[in-house]
Amino acid sequence: MSGESQGKKVVVVGAGWAGLGATYHLAQQGYDVTLLEAGSYPGGLVAGWKTSGGRSVEAGIHGFWHPYRNIFALINELGINPFTSWTRSSQYSPVGLEVESPIFQHLPQLPTPLGTFIYTKFKRLPLSDRLSALPLLYSLIDFDNSDDGWQRYDFLSARELFKTFGVSARLYKEAFEPMLLVGLFAPGEQCSAAATLGMLYYFILAHQPDFDVVWCRGTVGEKIFRPWVERIEKLGGKILANQRVTDVITDSHNRATGVVCGDRVFDADAVIFAVGITGMKKIIANSPNLRSRQEFCNVNNLGAIDVLATRLWFDSKVDVPLPSNACFGFDNTTGWTFFDLNALHDEYKDEPGSVIEADFYHANQLIPLENEAIIAKVHQDLATCVPGFREAKVIDSSVIRLPQAVTHFAPGSYQHMLPAKTSFENVFMSGDWIVTRHGSWSQEKAYVTGLEAANLVVDYLGGGKAANVLPVEADEGHIQVARTINKTLRQLGKSILPDVWLP
Repeated sequence: MSGESQGKKVVVVGAGWAGLGATYHLAQQGYDVTLLEAGSYPGGLVAGWKTSGGRSVEAGIHGFWHPYRNIFALINELGINPFTSWTRSSQYSPVGLEVESPIFQHLPQLPTPLGTFIYTKFKRLPLSDRLSALPLLYSLIDFDNSDDGWQRYDFLSARELFKTFGVSARLYKEAFEPMLLVGLFAPGEQCSAAATLGMLYYFILAHQPDFDVVWCRGTVGEKIFRPWVERIEKLGGKILANQRVTDVITDSHNRATGVVCGDRVFDADAVIFAVGITGMKKIIANSPNLRSRQEFCNVNNLGAIDVLATRLWFDSKVDVPLPSNACFGFDNTTGWTFFDLNALHDEYKDEPGSVIEADFYHANQLIPLENEAIIAKVHQDLATCVPGFREAKVIDSSVIRLPQAVTHFAPGSYQHMLPAKTSFENVFMSGDWIVTRHGSWSQEKAYVTGLEAANLVVDYLGGGKAANVLPVEADEGHIQVARTINKTLRQLGKSILPDVWLP
């Protein structure tokens, strides 16, 4: 703790992974930190809550993948044990079981991407179709998460990318599009090729164990955020719920001096925004000071995607082969996952009947349906995947509609995404939609950008130490060599060829 940091006021807006990460580090450094959350509890989209009947529900299930090095380091620091062991997963279509994934770290290590290619068990997809993905490897080497890489690939859709590189129609339909629907939450024609390459590389292809995953043994809110919030409060950090930010007060020196929530003003020497795109757009719409800057107006060009989270309690136990499952082909533009909570959550281990979470992404056409119609559809789709559900009856259920809930990495969206530093000298951004060169995705990216924003505050205000942000694991040797050669050839091409072609 530094004398310089004491008394300096920092306001953080949004209590998800990014906001809690920033608040925790700044509280550790002795800053006077106030975290404002619009909802009635910290956690944003990943927190859970209890129904009136006392059952736990949450806004969708979130996995924790092998490359989440910073989140795993945090869990160790907090001294908590919220996770299952590494789990296997599978994929279903209306025809039945399509793919089973092993626990990749338990198998002999092969140079990437051979392990992923050889060890994944495809039940129906012919080898000839799988081999059609080989030319795509060039784009994975060419895209390196640099600004230049994003500029080149972001205006292209994932569907165009796969078509350009000769991926077969069947491989696209049965492997790549399902990954996009549950990884970027939208069909291929609506996903940026840059985001697609970044996501595929980070979660699946950079290193053999990357697709290995653990799950929270209950809601993330209960198992992780509650002990984390207690730790933050012990350090002197203030976390205030039901505080909807309506404006930012600025002075003539290009600095924010306060954050407005209705009729309350929170004085600030620095401000960190840690909210999703939809929340940020609402704040900008209310704030004349933010609207006066082009970069914040540009956020209105960004979009978000509808999610539907359902939980079903059955009257009998159905044998579900693997605890986590992704599904495709049931609805053209919607991906969904289902989880056996009897296997994953402590609370349901001894439940007499099956408890299943089924989450739908890009769920535009499902959200308007009545709850009964949604539950009937989920039950029917589950029975298509696991026939045992045909005889089981639903005795209780929960339906949570989450309109505009997750970031939409649409083609062309990169140019409108905000960097961590804004044109106000003491206002910083964090969240899974913020531009960062770190290379991580999803929850890990949100947490990392929270730490990066905290570091910018420490740097700006003085006092305290920077948070140690663990980099993503280095590329394997052969990938590094291929990228170096490719970069050299690209620079050579640039110097010879006139700059007249579209990137």
